[in-house]
Amino acid sequence: MQEKWHWLDEYAQTVPYTVFPETLYTRETLLAGYRPQDEAAKAKTYDRRVYRHFLATGKRTSSAEELMLRALHDQAIGAAVDQFLTRFEHKRIVGIMGGHALARTDVMYRKIVLLSKQLTENGYLMVSGGGSGAMEATHLGAWLAGRTNDEVKAALSILDRAPTGDDADWLDTAFEVVNQFPQTSFESLSVPTWLYSHEPSNIFATSIAKFFDNNTREQRLLSMAGGGMIFTPGSAGTLMEVFEEAALNHYATYDGACPMIFFNRPFWTKTTPLYPFLEKLIESGTYKNMKVSVTDDLFEVTRTIDFWQKS
Repeated sequence: MQEKWHWLDEYAQTVPYTVFPETLYTRETLLAGYRPQDEAAKAKTYDRRVYRHFLATGKRTSSAEELMLRALHDQAIGAAVDQFLTRFEHKRIVGIMGGHALARTDVMYRKIVLLSKQLTENGYLMVSGGGSGAMEATHLGAWLAGRTNDEVKAALSILDRAPTGDDADWLDTAFEVVNQFPQTSFESLSVPTWLYSHEPSNIFATSIAKFFDNNTREQRLLSMAGGGMIFTPGSAGTLMEVFEEAALNHYATYDGACPMIFFNRPFWTKTTPLYPFLEKLIESGTYKNMKVSVTDDLFEVTRTIDFWQKS
């Protein structure tokens, strides 16, 4: 850094994270030194050390030095995302949003795995918020692309031993699946954050863009999926993302509108009736530039995305 930033350079030597990461993270870089059933080893991984520092210095830090270094880190990760995405056509990127609390044993988790697997095999890059639940199912499906139904069932049976992100063996069972079903043919991108401690980053994504600032992370995630954003059941975070995506489409913030597909008709029309509400807003002209659909059918989701991708 230039001389006038010497004080910041000195502070940078004290933080546990790389201020200017040149590439995206991977499970190997975030969790180097990980060993199953070894909590001491897990605590020493890059991911855990950075998270402890994040908490110690404050999620909303009052330190100018810390705030600037986090911003520089996130800017570098954003640049790495942009570089990574140059390899993919915007319309060939599909996102899945949904709750972090979705259990691995839930029927919806399995549906998301199969949906993501099919889309990956169809040539789409899958992206998600990178946490547990529906987000993990997204990347597990991409990881298992090309595998047989029996192999998918075998992988899910391993994960069944630790159904939620709160279970002690949640990470260990994920590594067991990665090791038992290795692959190098398919990619996916997750975009997690250190802000949400209740959303441990899943390891099935082949590239990981982990941010400190959640607003930066959300903007990146919602803007990259030109092929469509699939909304599965979730709570506050997922509902917020629905309206954020709708606003981006309405104002044509990026090239074209991102199709919004609501997967699980009873949830989106009855339990949390956002879909009929959006329909009314579209009919009234409050929302423009919108492409929306709702379905329970896996194949209809893939057909819809393929149709919109060609339009």
